[in-house]
Amino acid sequence: MKISIAGASGYTGVELLRGLLAYREIEIVQITSRQYAGHKLKEIFPHFSSSKFSQLIFEEELDLESADIYFLCLPHEPSVELVKKLVEKGKKVIDLSAAYRIKNPQAYTDYYGFEHTYTDLLQRAVYGLPELFRDRIKDADIIANPGCYPTATTLALYPAVKEGVVEKMTITVNALSGISGAGRGLKQPFHYPEAFGNAYAYKPVKHRHIPEMEDVLRAVSGKEYRIRFTPHIIPVSRGMVSTVVFKTPLKKEHLIELYRLEYRYEPFIRFSSQPPQIKNVIGSNFCDIYVDRDDRTGDAIVITAIDNLGKGASLQALQNFNLIAGLPEDKYLKDLSESIVFP
Repeated sequence: MKISIAGASGYTGVELLRGLLAYREIEIVQITSRQYAGHKLKEIFPHFSSSKFSQLIFEEELDLESADIYFLCLPHEPSVELVKKLVEKGKKVIDLSAAYRIKNPQAYTDYYGFEHTYTDLLQRAVYGLPELFRDRIKDADIIANPGCYPTATTLALYPAVKEGVVEKMTITVNALSGISGAGRGLKQPFHYPEAFGNAYAYKPVKHRHIPEMEDVLRAVSGKEYRIRFTPHIIPVSRGMVSTVVFKTPLKKEHLIELYRLEYRYEPFIRFSSQPPQIKNVIGSNFCDIYVDRDDRTGDAIVITAIDNLGKGASLQALQNFNLIAGLPEDKYLKDLSESIVFP
């Protein structure tokens, strides 16, 4: 199976390459990067020097014919156009941008600052969260790989929303993310002297992941939930914790039973008896979940931990790849401990 990766020099592209090292069924026919065009992978990322991908050469422009499946690790607007071109040629696309995640095109104008004109493709795209939509993912030609915050938050909410045990329509989410979530480009707040020893909230109103989360909850429940979302940056390279609070009539033991029943066959969901820590999920495709209830206030507290570049991006993209390629869903993704994590 022939694969191309557009934008392979960013964090998500490098993480894809790390995950693909174990695959024997694939051939990477092209990796692109305008910044590093003409350079070998091992020259830019020395930790690949002894790997089977070491001699891959970054190219500037993507060949739309040479691969069967394309991974797009690009900004949102370029992905909008590129997805259209690829599907018109009969290719399958796993898009790691937000370009096709939200069904309502107005959300792109309101939250992303551009007009999305391919409404037919928005409806055709399948949201790539396997725990919710694996049956649709298997036959999709456009997979909109979820964002990191929406992955952590939706997995924390899905069982309760699906079963209708969330009493109020507004749900409070506070999430912590490592700095790599901002991408590899230089930005002043993420320079070492500014980020080290620092932590802060950002975009406490109108964060662009809000319509994505609400869109998925609408799809699985038919209800108009509102997410009161506050993201925070913490001084670590990678990792994410999402704390979700909502009113529920269920007692703690029944709430835990509901979550365990819903996720009982999920290969990448792990339940924790204590609030989860990011160190236990770094470099993996796992989502660790803790479920509790505050009887004093009537609030459920569900806390998830993921690797924002793993389950929150590239390794989840490979989970989706396994589904559309007809491979076991967890193949090669359960143990990645021997490969070097970057960053």
